[in-house]
Amino acid sequence: MQKKKLVVLTGAGISAESGLKTFRDSDGLWEGYDIEQVATPRAWKSNPSLVLNFYNQRRKNVFEAIPNVAHILLAGLQEKFEVIIVTQNIDDLHERAGSDNVLHLHGEILKRRSEVNPDIVSSITQDMLPGELAPDGTAWRPDIVWFEEPVPRISAAAELVRKADIFAVVGTSLVVYPAAGLVNYAPYHIPKFIVDKKIPDSISLPNLIAIENLATAGMKELSDRLLSENF
Repeated sequence: MQKKKLVVLTGAGISAESGLKTFRDSDGLWEGYDIEQVATPRAWKSNPSLVLNFYNQRRKNVFEAIPNVAHILLAGLQEKFEVIIVTQNIDDLHERAGSDNVLHLHGEILKRRSEVNPDIVSSITQDMLPGELAPDGTAWRPDIVWFEEPVPRISAAAELVRKADIFAVVGTSLVVYPAAGLVNYAPYHIPKFIVDKKIPDSISLPNLIAIENLATAGMKELSDRLLSENF
């Protein structure tokens, strides 16, 4: 029998329990940095060394983090479902937990790309240094979608959600657009779940089950439901 397609949108809340913080934890600062200075195209143009240093530290943080129960439970659901994860996170914790099908909406900290050609990409595990050039002769930059930049994978993500048999949101407050708008592509009739420590009152979707909890505890409840009920 063909497995049902479970599409899961994940956000910062699932990585936070592995110790990875985001700028939303502290009034627009990210580990003490002003987002305007390290995560915009303008920042890259004005001070690329600062931007590289910032992302070098984020990469080290990711290497120090380990997948938590929520990541592992999502990977475990692959036994029953065709699980597709659309994540807003730039870490590789889903992959390390064993998830096979992950789309990174906002890029990946373990990759770098040409400054001008987003199709020229390579893996990066060490620090990125100023002056390093891509094969096209332009500077390497982090393969991250910065604030004020379009999200090139959003159309592919919307198509995945549109084809879902079950849709879940885990660890995101649905305030970051365009990712938050993906919920609107889920078919009207399918089961939908939201797991987050604070679910906005404004969220109103048909066939919605809200699980207001941290990602690890909430994901345990969601996994139990999906495995025990007739989905």
